[in-house]
Amino acid sequence: MSDRFPADGWRGRRAARVVLLDRDLRVLLLNASDPGNPAKGDWWEIPGGGQDPGETSEVAAARELYEETGIADAEVGPCVWVAHTRFQFGGYRFDQKERVHVAWCDGVDEIRPAHLEPLEAMAFKGGRFWGLDELLDSDVATLPANLREHLPRLVEGDLPAEPIDIGNPDLPY
Repeated sequence: MSDRFPADGWRGRRAARVVLLDRDLRVLLLNASDPGNPAKGDWWEIPGGGQDPGETSEVAAARELYEETGIADAEVGPCVWVAHTRFQFGGYRFDQKERVHVAWCDGVDEIRPAHLEPLEAMAFKGGRFWGLDELLDSDVATLPANLREHLPRLVEGDLPAEPIDIGNPDLPY
């Protein structure tokens, strides 16, 4: 997909995301909000972002994880999910194809982004590891929106042979 802005205003891009599990099988989620539309409220999302030209999704996932969290020693595994989504963020309209990798780390005490772009820095509110039951029992908004539906299999170590299309529909904003 092109990074140019087409006539309809949707910016096409490829992205890589990471479901990062620590040794206690907790998932890392980042808390964010849209600086261009505070009325959306905040949400918790898996790390990730745009894939550079010529970059594999695995390399992009590791790079984005480091940039957004400072975690450099995660073991990035296979792509487990794919999604196509359209959303607005920071005044931009994105038409995004995502590849989501599972990854593992020993855990960290503090999330310290290593390199956020200005818009990302305005959106970032922190991050932490969530236990599966804690997340399932919460009512926080998540991205992907259906994270609670698909996460348990990964936590159980049940990795799909081929990536599952998690069908991330157009977001409501």
